[in-house]
Amino acid sequence: MTEKLKILMIDDHPMIIEGYQNTLLFSKKENQELDIDIANNCDEAIAYMDKSIQNDTPYDVLFVDISLPPSADGLMNSGEDLAEYARRILPRSKIIILTMFNESFRIHNIIKTIDPEGFLIKSDLTSSELASAFQAVLNNPPFYSGTVNSHIRKTLTSDLVIDDKNRKILHLLSQGVKTKNLASHLDISLSAVEKRKKHLREIFEVSDGQDETLLNEARKKGFV
Repeated sequence: MTEKLKILMIDDHPMIIEGYQNTLLFSKKENQELDIDIANNCDEAIAYMDKSIQNDTPYDVLFVDISLPPSADGLMNSGEDLAEYARRILPRSKIIILTMFNESFRIHNIIKTIDPEGFLIKSDLTSSELASAFQAVLNNPPFYSGTVNSHIRKTLTSDLVIDDKNRKILHLLSQGVKTKNLASHLDISLSAVEKRKKHLREIFEVSDGQDETLLNEARKKGFV
Protein backbone atom coordinates (compact mmCIF):
# COMPACT_ATOMS: atom_id res chain seq x y z
CA MET A 1 0.00 0.00 0.00
CA THR A 2 1.35 3.45 -0.93
CA GLU A 3 2.34 5.73 1.94
CA LYS A 4 1.93 9.33 0.80
CA LEU A 5 4.12 11.74 2.73
CA LYS A 6 3.86 15.51 2.58
CA ILE A 7 7.13 17.23 3.47
CA LEU A 8 8.18 20.86 3.94
CA MET A 9 11.89 21.67 3.75
CA ILE A 10 12.98 25.04 5.13
CA ASP A 11 16.53 26.24 4.47
CA ASP A 12 17.92 29.41 2.92
CA HIS A 13 20.57 27.55 0.89
CA PRO A 14 19.05 26.06 -2.31
CA MET A 15 21.96 23.64 -2.84
CA ILE A 16 21.56 22.18 0.64
CA ILE A 17 17.85 21.65 0.06
CA GLU A 18 18.57 20.01 -3.28
CA GLY A 19 20.92 17.61 -1.49
CA TYR A 20 18.31 16.75 1.14
CA GLN A 21 15.67 16.27 -1.51
CA ASN A 22 17.81 13.98 -3.68
CA THR A 23 18.83 11.92 -0.65
CA LEU A 24 15.21 11.35 0.42
CA LEU A 25 13.97 10.56 -3.09
CA PHE A 26 16.88 8.17 -3.66
CA SER A 27 16.60 6.38 -0.31
CA LYS A 28 12.84 6.27 0.22
CA LYS A 29 11.07 2.94 0.53
CA GLU A 30 9.35 1.58 -2.57
CA ASN A 31 5.88 2.15 -1.17
CA GLN A 32 6.60 5.74 -0.13
CA GLU A 33 5.48 8.64 -2.28
CA LEU A 34 7.04 11.99 -1.32
CA ASP A 35 5.39 15.33 -1.99
CA ILE A 36 8.08 17.92 -1.13
CA ASP A 37 7.55 21.68 -0.78
CA ILE A 38 10.50 24.02 -0.38
CA ALA A 39 10.70 27.28 1.56
CA ASN A 40 13.81 29.46 1.54
CA ASN A 41 12.79 31.82 4.34
CA CYS A 42 10.41 32.31 7.28
CA ASP A 43 7.67 34.02 5.25
CA GLU A 44 7.51 31.28 2.61
CA ALA A 45 7.48 28.63 5.35
CA ILE A 46 4.58 30.29 7.20
CA ALA A 47 2.62 30.64 3.95
CA TYR A 48 3.09 26.92 3.18
CA MET A 49 2.11 25.86 6.70
CA ASP A 50 -1.00 28.06 6.76
CA LYS A 51 -2.04 26.84 3.31
CA SER A 52 -1.61 23.20 4.32
CA ILE A 53 -4.10 23.76 7.12
CA GLN A 54 -6.57 25.67 4.94
CA ASN A 55 -6.48 22.81 2.40
CA ASP A 56 -6.70 20.21 5.15
CA THR A 57 -3.46 18.59 3.90
CA PRO A 58 -1.13 19.06 6.89
CA TYR A 59 2.54 18.20 6.55
CA ASP A 60 3.78 14.86 7.85
CA VAL A 61 7.38 16.01 8.27
CA LEU A 62 9.08 19.40 8.45
CA PHE A 63 12.83 19.88 8.02
CA VAL A 64 13.72 23.16 9.74
CA ASP A 65 17.07 24.93 9.54
CA ILE A 66 17.70 27.07 12.64
CA SER A 67 19.66 29.89 10.94
CA LEU A 68 17.14 31.74 8.82
CA PRO A 69 16.74 35.44 8.08
CA PRO A 70 13.82 36.95 10.06
CA SER A 71 10.31 37.27 8.63
CA ALA A 72 9.24 40.56 7.06
CA ASP A 73 7.06 41.47 10.06
CA GLY A 74 9.93 40.67 12.47
CA LEU A 75 7.82 38.18 14.46
CA MET A 76 9.87 35.15 13.40
CA ASN A 77 13.60 35.48 13.92
CA SER A 78 14.86 31.96 13.32
CA GLY A 79 13.97 28.38 12.58
CA GLU A 80 13.36 27.96 16.31
CA ASP A 81 10.44 30.40 16.13
CA LEU A 82 9.14 28.61 13.02
CA ALA A 83 9.34 25.22 14.72
CA GLU A 84 7.40 26.57 17.73
CA TYR A 85 4.78 27.96 15.33
CA ALA A 86 4.58 24.57 13.59
CA ARG A 87 4.12 22.84 16.94
CA ARG A 88 1.08 25.04 17.61
CA ILE A 89 -0.66 24.85 14.24
CA LEU A 90 0.54 21.42 13.02
CA PRO A 91 0.56 19.40 16.25
CA ARG A 92 0.79 16.04 14.45
CA SER A 93 3.65 16.98 12.15
CA LYS A 94 7.07 15.57 12.92
CA ILE A 95 9.83 18.16 13.14
CA ILE A 96 13.45 17.53 12.17
CA ILE A 97 15.80 20.32 13.24
CA LEU A 98 19.00 20.88 11.24
CA THR A 99 21.62 23.27 12.50
CA MET A 100 25.27 24.27 12.37
CA PHE A 101 25.10 25.21 16.06
CA ASN A 102 26.64 22.63 18.33
CA GLU A 103 26.78 24.60 21.58
CA SER A 104 25.32 22.85 24.57
CA PHE A 105 23.11 25.82 25.50
CA ARG A 106 21.40 25.94 22.10
CA ILE A 107 20.94 22.17 21.94
CA HIS A 108 19.46 22.07 25.45
CA ASN A 109 17.15 24.97 24.62
CA ILE A 110 15.87 23.49 21.36
CA ILE A 111 15.12 20.15 23.02
CA LYS A 112 13.32 21.94 25.84
CA THR A 113 11.21 24.33 23.76
CA ILE A 114 10.55 22.24 20.63
CA ASP A 115 11.27 18.62 21.62
CA PRO A 116 11.91 17.71 17.96
CA GLU A 117 11.43 14.20 16.59
CA GLY A 118 14.75 14.59 14.77
CA PHE A 119 17.77 16.74 15.63
CA LEU A 120 20.75 16.78 13.27
CA ILE A 121 23.94 18.82 13.40
CA LYS A 122 24.88 19.73 9.83
CA SER A 123 28.61 19.11 10.34
CA ASP A 124 27.78 15.51 11.38
CA LEU A 125 25.44 14.94 8.50
CA THR A 126 25.95 12.37 5.75
CA SER A 127 23.34 11.37 3.21
CA SER A 128 22.99 7.95 4.86
CA GLU A 129 22.40 9.58 8.25
CA LEU A 130 19.74 11.86 6.75
CA ALA A 131 18.03 8.83 5.17
CA SER A 132 18.15 6.91 8.48
CA ALA A 133 16.88 9.93 10.42
CA PHE A 134 13.93 10.34 8.05
CA GLN A 135 12.78 6.71 8.37
CA ALA A 136 13.40 6.67 12.13
CA VAL A 137 11.38 9.85 12.65
CA LEU A 138 8.47 8.33 10.71
CA ASN A 139 8.51 5.04 12.57
CA ASN A 140 10.34 5.33 15.85
CA PRO A 141 11.26 8.88 16.90
CA PRO A 142 13.31 10.57 18.18
CA PHE A 143 16.51 10.45 16.10
CA TYR A 144 19.38 12.61 17.38
CA SER A 145 22.76 12.87 15.68
CA GLY A 146 25.98 11.94 17.46
CA THR A 147 26.88 15.43 18.65
CA VAL A 148 23.40 16.00 20.12
CA ASN A 149 23.50 12.66 21.93
CA SER A 150 26.93 13.30 23.39
CA HIS A 151 25.82 16.73 24.71
CA ILE A 152 22.73 15.16 26.27
CA ARG A 153 24.80 12.34 27.80
CA LYS A 154 27.37 14.77 29.20
CA THR A 155 24.80 16.91 30.95
CA LEU A 156 22.81 13.88 32.14
CA THR A 157 25.82 12.10 33.59
CA SER A 158 26.92 15.32 35.25
CA ASP A 159 25.11 15.54 38.58
CA LEU A 160 25.26 19.33 38.46
CA VAL A 161 21.94 21.11 38.25
CA ILE A 162 22.16 24.38 36.38
CA ASP A 163 19.00 26.42 35.88
CA ASP A 164 18.12 28.16 32.61
CA LYS A 165 19.32 31.62 33.69
CA ASN A 166 22.69 30.24 34.74
CA ARG A 167 22.99 28.32 31.46
CA LYS A 168 22.25 31.58 29.66
CA ILE A 169 24.95 33.38 31.68
CA LEU A 170 27.50 30.74 30.64
CA HIS A 171 26.34 30.95 27.03
CA LEU A 172 26.57 34.77 26.92
CA LEU A 173 30.00 34.77 28.59
CA SER A 174 31.18 32.26 26.00
CA GLN A 175 29.95 34.68 23.30
CA GLY A 176 32.16 37.39 24.80
CA VAL A 177 29.44 39.42 26.56
CA LYS A 178 30.91 41.38 29.49
CA THR A 179 29.54 40.85 33.00
CA LYS A 180 28.29 44.43 33.24
CA ASN A 181 26.16 43.86 30.12
CA LEU A 182 24.70 40.53 31.25
CA ALA A 183 22.01 42.19 33.40
CA SER A 184 20.27 43.79 30.39
CA HIS A 185 20.31 40.48 28.46
CA LEU A 186 18.73 38.61 31.36
CA ASP A 187 16.35 41.17 32.84
CA ILE A 188 17.94 40.93 36.28
CA SER A 189 20.08 43.31 38.35
CA LEU A 190 23.87 43.38 38.18
CA SER A 191 24.06 42.21 41.81
CA ALA A 192 21.84 39.21 40.90
CA VAL A 193 24.23 38.44 38.01
CA GLU A 194 27.23 38.62 40.38
CA LYS A 195 25.45 36.31 42.84
CA ARG A 196 24.72 33.80 40.08
CA LYS A 197 28.32 33.91 38.81
CA LYS A 198 29.56 33.29 42.35
CA HIS A 199 27.20 30.31 42.58
CA LEU A 200 28.47 29.00 39.22
CA ARG A 201 32.08 29.27 40.42
CA GLU A 202 31.12 27.20 43.48
CA ILE A 203 29.31 24.59 41.35
CA PHE A 204 32.28 24.18 39.00
CA GLU A 205 34.80 24.49 41.85
CA VAL A 206 36.60 27.44 40.29
CA SER A 207 38.66 29.39 42.80
CA ASP A 208 40.00 32.21 40.63
CA GLY A 209 37.68 34.97 39.41
CA GLN A 210 38.48 34.46 35.72
CA ASP A 211 35.54 33.93 33.35
CA GLU A 212 37.76 31.81 31.08
CA THR A 213 38.50 29.32 33.89
CA LEU A 214 34.78 29.06 34.65
CA LEU A 215 33.96 28.54 30.97
CA ASN A 216 36.65 25.86 30.61
CA GLU A 217 35.19 23.87 33.50
CA ALA A 218 31.64 24.33 32.17
CA ARG A 219 32.81 23.16 28.73
CA LYS A 220 34.34 19.99 30.19
CA LYS A 221 30.98 19.13 31.74
CA GLY A 222 29.06 19.89 28.55
CA PHE A 223 27.28 23.06 29.68
CA VAL A 224 28.77 25.40 27.08
